[in-house]
Amino acid sequence: MRRFVFSLLILSLVIFGSLPISHGQSAAIGSKVAARANSSLKLTLPVKEGSLRFAVMGDTGSGTDKQRQVANMMVQYRNIFPFDFVLMMGDNLYGSESAKDFETKFSDVYKVLLNDKVKFYATLGNHDLPMQINYANFNMNGKEYYRFKKGNVAFYSLNSNYMDKKQLAWLESELAKDTSDWKICFFHHPPYSSAKGHGSDQQLREIVEPIFLKYGVNVVLAGHDHVYERIKPQKGIYYFVSGAGGRLRESDVQTSPLVGKSN
Repeated sequence: MRRFVFSLLILSLVIFGSLPISHGQSAAIGSKVAARANSSLKLTLPVKEGSLRFAVMGDTGSGTDKQRQVANMMVQYRNIFPFDFVLMMGDNLYGSESAKDFETKFSDVYKVLLNDKVKFYATLGNHDLPMQINYANFNMNGKEYYRFKKGNVAFYSLNSNYMDKKQLAWLESELAKDTSDWKICFFHHPPYSSAKGHGSDQQLREIVEPIFLKYGVNVVLAGHDHVYERIKPQKGIYYFVSGAGGRLRESDVQTSPLVGKSN
């Protein structure tokens, strides 16, 4: 049995992760390799040659200075940790969703990354309109839930607003035939969370967790609560909350046996 080692770092309210793409290696998300010497920024994450590097952010779409500050830090840290793509945990746009809003709350904010060919993969949050599935920069290709693969890692974007029978049947069908070394699911509402704002979505957990366990899902990423939280492994699955990509809800995480170390 392979041993999975996880250590997540939150930086400027964004998770940066790395996974090896060769079969049989230990997997790591977190601190191993020192930042490059020619940079004044300090960051220790695995940068093994050939690894899959990505960022995770949620609840971003405010168009505020705080969102732009996070985006600027992402640009800076990409110089020392060259992530290939970004996973979005939903609530991609708050308030109105006109063409101008897609600019001011997304494309203008992440312009440098987009110009550098960084791809963003979105999921829908409770503040998002379904029409977002057709926005090219979210790479949803007209689907409310979808799968894509990078190397030996399969990513499943789910719509936790409406976890209906059709979506669940699709998820089981896709997972059943998935031979990827890594299976990562990401969606908006957290099955586990210690935050006071929303907390664990127990109803959702009862629906999806048995499927995750049956088909060997390794990691589950969510947002909704405007905090960062690393959950202690639950039945062998690693859960994370990353919902502070636009605004941190300070002092929201309660003392809880769920909370894992964040080193």
